[in-house]
Amino acid sequence: MSAMLELLQLAPVQRGFAATLMAGAGLPVAGVWMLGLNLIPLRFAMMHVALLGVALGTLLGMDPLLCGLLLCALCGAALAPLASHPQGLAGPLGLLMTLSIALALLVLAVAGVNATRAFELLWGSVLATQAADLIILTIVVALLVVFQWRFHPALKLMLHDRELALCSGAPVAALTVGLLVLMSVAVAASIKLTGALLVDAVTLLPALAARNLGRSFSGILAWAAGLGASGALIGFFLTLWLDQPPGPVLILTMTAITLASYAIRREP
Repeated sequence: MSAMLELLQLAPVQRGFAATLMAGAGLPVAGVWMLGLNLIPLRFAMMHVALLGVALGTLLGMDPLLCGLLLCALCGAALAPLASHPQGLAGPLGLLMTLSIALALLVLAVAGVNATRAFELLWGSVLATQAADLIILTIVVALLVVFQWRFHPALKLMLHDRELALCSGAPVAALTVGLLVLMSVAVAASIKLTGALLVDAVTLLPALAARNLGRSFSGILAWAAGLGASGALIGFFLTLWLDQPPGPVLILTMTAITLASYAIRREP
């Protein structure tokens, strides 16, 4: 216990703690949207787009996380016009994912990033969070929360039934753009904490657990925030205690919480 308290006095650990709490409480909102829109494949595509953005940032000498966020936002906005097509987004997302990972590997090779550095990009480390990363994460979480608060009734209707939302006069097209952009940047913001391959730990898994326990849209959002924050903090302290990589520990913690939610959920 004394060793952990000493670790908590270090600035990198304090930044990691703040980032973990903020991401755990805020980013699951994007996971709730993904489930409601049946866009789970979106996070696969965007984690590869974010990795491409990180690679481009590394090559150009720019902030890698900011580059990943911007590229994900642009791709999310570009996908919005396709969301209303009968074929949906499955095909475009698959194409985007394949193209992004190919370009990311090419850029990493051109940038001369060695295997160890590439592995760090894939797995991430919350303890490597910098002040600028924390500011970016704060902005992303704030945008998610404000968007949900501002358009709560319309989002509730749209996530339940898109056609009904259209008939009710909800600005479905504009909301679709906003949702895709914000879900995309939420995935990118997760990379610093868990790495490109484990973004579900702070987005989708808390939302899955919340859907098992919540009895209303507002209830699901509250459960997602609570479970996300609790799981993230438990995973963070386990990382310090066990001295293990934070990404895998965090996702294993959230997986355990999600499995428990399936065990205790009650049928309506």
